Amino acid sequence: MRMKFNFRLVLLILAIVFGVFFSIPSLFQTEKGAKITLGLDLQGGLHMLLGVKTEEAVGSRMKSIAASIKHYTDHNDILLDTLSASDDEVKFAILDPDDAPAIDLLLKDIEGVKINYSGENYALVMTPESIEKTKKEAISQAIETIRNRLDQFGLAEPTVARQGAEKILVELPGIETQEDEQRARELISRAAKLELIAVDEERAMRVYNMTEAQAAQYGDVILLDKDRPEVKYLLKEIPILDGGLLTNATVAFDQNNRPVINFALNSEGAQIFGDFTGKNVGKRMAIVLDGEVYSAPVINERIGGGHVQVSGNYSVNEANDLAIALRSGALLAPVYMMEKRSVGPSLGAESIRNSMIALMGGFVLVFVFMMIYYKMAGVIANIALIANLFIILAVMSLFGATLTLPGMAGIVLTVGMAVDANVIISERIRELLYEGKSLHKAIEEGYANAMRAIIDANITTLIAAVVLYAYGTGAIKGFAITISIGILASMLTAILGTHGIYTMLENKIKKSQNPAFWFGISKKRLG
Repeated sequence: MRMKFNFRLVLLILAIVFGVFFSIPSLFQTEKGAKITLGLDLQGGLHMLLGVKTEEAVGSRMKSIAASIKHYTDHNDILLDTLSASDDEVKFAILDPDDAPAIDLLLKDIEGVKINYSGENYALVMTPESIEKTKKEAISQAIETIRNRLDQFGLAEPTVARQGAEKILVELPGIETQEDEQRARELISRAAKLELIAVDEERAMRVYNMTEAQAAQYGDVILLDKDRPEVKYLLKEIPILDGGLLTNATVAFDQNNRPVINFALNSEGAQIFGDFTGKNVGKRMAIVLDGEVYSAPVINERIGGGHVQVSGNYSVNEANDLAIALRSGALLAPVYMMEKRSVGPSLGAESIRNSMIALMGGFVLVFVFMMIYYKMAGVIANIALIANLFIILAVMSLFGATLTLPGMAGIVLTVGMAVDANVIISERIRELLYEGKSLHKAIEEGYANAMRAIIDANITTLIAAVVLYAYGTGAIKGFAITISIGILASMLTAILGTHGIYTMLENKIKKSQNPAFWFGISKKRLG
């Protein structure tokens, strides 16, 4: 007796081959092939909740405005009496009233500030709207910067997302050692604020007899040497330029084989740097990172090209992390730890074991129930169920998706949803057979009648999963992904696939004249 091959059966076979082939790397952890990444709760790692000091972003913005004013006035030979920047205000005074039109031309292009002036004295303050915008931008920029740093650090699938108004959730799967945890935490929290600042040569020798307040009277700040905290530097408060003009940072080695960091400036930064070094030959310029002086070399000649080198007493790992932080950009506002939780690899292994027990237990119970209650129809449904699981694993592997505990819960739920469609179909076929329909009509009309209920249920669940993915974070997204893939896979296996199997076996089912064996119903009820 010839079996009827059909396009539905061919699709099911192709789906099974696809599922098995692309699931193998994840199931057997082969060296080659795309694999599923395990989430924080399954492989262990670090969970952190960070706060953002948004108010400090406003102060950084004011200092950046002051630096722009200084460069503009130096470039155009405009003499200033004073120039100072605080957390909420920039003040300066011009010596020549004839320079006022040029100053006004500069100030009109600065957005979000209110300008107050009295004669030759100017005061710039940020508007309330600009302050709020700056704070929001600080949070968004912190999220993007931290994500870029962790990507370059080499961690697989880190989660960095906003939590509430001013908090950031960071999850780092695969962090196993205390050393890796410490490196990751320092990389995340590091401000990486690079500044090139002129040394106040006129008062430099008095720095050890000065207080911070006395230095501020001259428009200066006192900073310490990174490697020698006993060494102090008296620097101009307004930097020559900052890391916002940096385009790249790489690790190299000096003549003594010690790691150094070379960084390059953009065209604007290169021009500012070249102009300053050209006008200040014989004076010192400090390279400051996160409020510490790394070096303060004497300028021997004009330095063009925008290339600067930072040296310090650090290891190769520290140099690499510093270069990553510089490349990814400085944080507009500092971040601080609000909550930290480590998940050990042993806990992750236990989670996997318990989840697999739940998955296999649920699968076996469903498998047995279907065979007992629906006989061969149950076996056919189970084939579709197995295909469904392989397809889920294959698709997740291809996209390098992250599997979490909620994701595994989604797979368990998908098992029930996938078999539910076959229950509906089998019951429809049974009802039509009881009504005296022929086997062919019972199968075709059974699928047609069940289709509406199955599609409606799956579409509503899919909509809910899409919403969860769009507005959820971390583990919620993992749950939504597995549910979505499972729904789409079940539409293929439970509806098209099993229909194709029934079509292929139709003649054999007719010839057997044994509905109890095929559908779990008795001949008496058919009579």
